[in-house]
Amino acid sequence: MRIAVLFLFGIFYLNAQIEEPVVWKSVVEQLSEDRYLLKFDAEIAPKWHLYSQFSNPEGAIPTEFVFDQIMGYKLIGDVKESESITDFDQVFEMDLTYFNNRASFEQQIQITNQQLNQVKVEINYQACDDELCIFRTEYVVLSLDGTVAALELEIDENSKLQSQALKLQLSEKQFLESTSVKEGTYAPLNIFLLGFFGGLLALLTPCVFPMIPLTVSFFLKQSTSKSNGIFNALLYAFFIVLIYVLLSLPFNFIDSLNPEILNNLATNVTLNMLFFVVFVFFAFSFFGFYELTLPTRWGSKTDEASAVRGALGIFFMALTLAIVSFSCTGPILGSLLAGSLTAEGGAYQLSIGMLGFGVALGLPFGLFALFPNSLKALPKSGGWMTTVKVVLGFLELALALKFLSNADLVAHWGILKREVFVGMWTLLAFGLTLYLFGIFRFPNEAKTTLSTRRKIVAFGSLILTSYLFLGFISEENKLRLFSGFPPPEFYSIKAQESDCPLGLECYKDFEKGLEIARAQKKPILLDFTGWACVNCRRMEENVWADPEVYELLNERYIIISLYVDDREALPAERQFNYQYDDGRIKEINTIGKKWATFQAINFNTASQPFYVQLTVEGQLLNTPIQYTDKGTFKNWLLQGLGSVPKTSTKAQYFNY
Repeated sequence: MRIAVLFLFGIFYLNAQIEEPVVWKSVVEQLSEDRYLLKFDAEIAPKWHLYSQFSNPEGAIPTEFVFDQIMGYKLIGDVKESESITDFDQVFEMDLTYFNNRASFEQQIQITNQQLNQVKVEINYQACDDELCIFRTEYVVLSLDGTVAALELEIDENSKLQSQALKLQLSEKQFLESTSVKEGTYAPLNIFLLGFFGGLLALLTPCVFPMIPLTVSFFLKQSTSKSNGIFNALLYAFFIVLIYVLLSLPFNFIDSLNPEILNNLATNVTLNMLFFVVFVFFAFSFFGFYELTLPTRWGSKTDEASAVRGALGIFFMALTLAIVSFSCTGPILGSLLAGSLTAEGGAYQLSIGMLGFGVALGLPFGLFALFPNSLKALPKSGGWMTTVKVVLGFLELALALKFLSNADLVAHWGILKREVFVGMWTLLAFGLTLYLFGIFRFPNEAKTTLSTRRKIVAFGSLILTSYLFLGFISEENKLRLFSGFPPPEFYSIKAQESDCPLGLECYKDFEKGLEIARAQKKPILLDFTGWACVNCRRMEENVWADPEVYELLNERYIIISLYVDDREALPAERQFNYQYDDGRIKEINTIGKKWATFQAINFNTASQPFYVQLTVEGQLLNTPIQYTDKGTFKNWLLQGLGSVPKTSTKAQYFNY
């Protein structure tokens, strides 16, 4: 399991790096009239390993050379390689054969077609350092006209033409330089409060709540003075916060290298299905069918380390709490992690959320250390904590359906249409209501009397059930309270006149939309969106639905909605490779990859929603905008319309 996690993490992490850990150089030597020696030299970054052709394939993937022999030559012998090292590999935990610093490979060929002037070679290889791994495919073209070879990234002429077509000739680029994120629902304070609320929920679980009086009493009794006990308890609370913030740091590093990575993870069909399964698994652990725990030896080792005196020992005590309480905090942390990946702030939001979670979890330990007499006011542990866990289980199932919906939308399966989704949420809310009223119990749960607080929560759940049910049977109730979570309104079982938000006319292909905008002589509203984008749905259902905004969009603009997470494959003739200025190659084989790359290279951003106003000549009319409120968005539209030139001063439209 550890190997698989490290391997996948390494792929996502280093896929973003511009400076590759392995750089290839190739040359050709002519040995005779019809024989050539192809040399491939690899420069390997410090602390990285490139694996030999003969390395154990059960660990890292061995280096492989694939020669195109269709064009008139044959191989003489196998690829020879320089001296390698066989040693224990920390990542794969086994003996593997690899190279450090540099490696050389040679292959002799014999020409069978005298008209041949180049040889194409594909190099597949894996490289790892002590923690991370990458897998790469390099395409090399070696010229045979003398002793000089050119190393090129292979793209055919048709691909080059299409690659250039992704770039727009934009004017008024100062608008791009002043682009800033408009904070909305996912403002830092809201994310912090969301994490803080999650931490409070974790406090009320049987894994954490009983630890509060025990731990605070320990510090106060074992310390040499009262002030020393208070200091140690506060330090303990600080370390709890620190541990949860540290958990988010690797994701910030990934996000800073390439903002597209977290978005790709969030909209990945397989990953969303994995989240669905994991959340269902979490839910049933909350329902009491089984206990979810980390390996016992982890807790034992950290508990032993906590015996160390001083700050280090207190740190390990905090780490022990984090590990031991995982069965209750893990599902809540999983929700926070998954929610941050799917939101439009990525790792930045995750860190803020984890800070809120850690503060909520550590706050009681500090407060009760300062005011120890307040410990007497704490309610006793009991059946109410089991009720809290079961409520969390129902919430986990509701979140699980959201991830299943993301996969369904992105892959266009058509399984979880809006009515089905809302219906299942209604059933979950109804099930929670029945549980809170004591109609049924889960395994190993003792029968308890219904307290006043539980009845109040039960009636609240009944109100929620009624609200969802009205949204299920009535078209007038749009479930605005949950805007962005259910599938969009046009993703419906019922036949829809338009597959665009709110029944507006929109185009999901830039070329088609540009053609219509030219014909109707209207400006373009470029809408970079996603099937799994919560903020996109909130903008459409809360901002675009405003009558004044709707009228502007419907009458004054040609809307081009480009879905950056659409996994539908492009037709074979429209697939191509895009070459960045630094020489990197990106395979464009899906609709989403095309529009995500289109957004990144023209507007230097990878977040959604992202709105751009421009003319058919390529003139930007205003600073692009992201998630915002009705008034700001309406004014932004009006300002853009005020910048539309009355007559075109350009002889030709911009090229695309």
